[in-house]
Amino acid sequence: MTLVDSPPLDSSLDVPRGGPSLPQERRLVTAIPGPKSLERMARKSAAVASGVGTTIPVFTVAAGGGVLVDVDGNSLIDLGSGIAVTGVGNSNPRVVAAVAAQLNQFTHTCFTVAPYDSYVEVAEALNRLTPGDHDKRSALFNSGAEAVENAIKIARHYTGKQAVVAFDHAYHGRTNLTMGLTAKSMPYKSGFGPFASELYRAPMSYPYRDGLDGVTAAKAAILQIEKQIGAANLAAMIIEPIQGEGGFIVPAEGFLPTLVAWASENNVVFIADEVQTGFARTGDLFASEHEGIVPDVIVTAKGIAGGLPLSAVTGRAAIMDSAHAGGLGGTYGGNPLACVAALATIESYQEDNLVERAREIGALLTSQLSALQANDSRIGDVRGRGALIAIELVNPTTGEPDAALTNRVAAEAHKQGVIVLTCGTYGNVIRFLPPLSISDALLTEGISVVAEALASA
Repeated sequence: MTLVDSPPLDSSLDVPRGGPSLPQERRLVTAIPGPKSLERMARKSAAVASGVGTTIPVFTVAAGGGVLVDVDGNSLIDLGSGIAVTGVGNSNPRVVAAVAAQLNQFTHTCFTVAPYDSYVEVAEALNRLTPGDHDKRSALFNSGAEAVENAIKIARHYTGKQAVVAFDHAYHGRTNLTMGLTAKSMPYKSGFGPFASELYRAPMSYPYRDGLDGVTAAKAAILQIEKQIGAANLAAMIIEPIQGEGGFIVPAEGFLPTLVAWASENNVVFIADEVQTGFARTGDLFASEHEGIVPDVIVTAKGIAGGLPLSAVTGRAAIMDSAHAGGLGGTYGGNPLACVAALATIESYQEDNLVERAREIGALLTSQLSALQANDSRIGDVRGRGALIAIELVNPTTGEPDAALTNRVAAEAHKQGVIVLTCGTYGNVIRFLPPLSISDALLTEGISVVAEALASA
């Protein structure tokens, strides 16, 4: 770690150059947060609604590779990727070039008013790349929550049924409908109800805590669904193939295929929410591929467009085409800047071998974190897949979740220049979501800082 050197500046902007040219090193020039970030945090408090929180109180001026540079000149290791968004790296050259070229053509027409090629090209790519070789259609939106809402709309319209089931520990968004699907109350739901109706919850496979094999766990969930909702009333079940905010819970093998088979037999639309797991993050292009499941509908966002706001719903043609003309859309959905960014991002995943890179990152993370676990019984579980790995911290005597320890470890890592995110229904999980452009050396250093923070806690 460098302590005093300043990063190279872009003379036209007087800020460090971003993208791959940014020095890939952890550099602490000031305490975290530094004085300039503290000044800006004061401005934030006076201007921004207090409900908009921040994980780490530093203001960013550049990012790329595996680092983020703040306004004080500190270079921090990025193990969060903006919550799994910048999989191809921040300021990816392909994305920058594509967006810059589009800026010189036009920024907006609204696709539902005057369409353009890039929207169609993104839809074609998603139809080609998502699991299954059946005929598909796609529709583009702005955020993961918006895409989830539209997936539910489509499923209800197609089936003529209303009920929807989500699973324990799920996270699907912050809008009214998606808050109802989301399990965790604070900070996502508390005080914001009432929520949309006809939303139900079933037990999730959680191998570390329930000890069940996947098929047994699925049968228990199905029994509850049949008795409490009824297949005749159920339009859709929606699930994250690996849960994100809920704690990076990887269901036991067989859980997802059993649910898919039951849904197919009962005219229930199976929706895979791959907002966080999609686009190479788990070491497959989509997490659904790991067990070979083929969702009826798949929801994507986050890693789809290199940091620009875009989401999508992709599904079986008969399901997607069931909605009437004008029933799907929105002013900004499939914005041309986001669409060309998505095409460049998809090219980067494929041409830069980022699926394989995610597997390499996963092997490194799992190996080093498992080694820590062997010597520290407070690490109850190491889990995940690819560049989506987590540790669950517990009381070593009781096995109970230890949120206080988790918060101390994350806070200390932040002070030492490493951005990590916490998650989990019980607030006791630290998740590792590095950009796929990070180097092994930088990733190893970041893990070492987290290990030191855990030791000091």
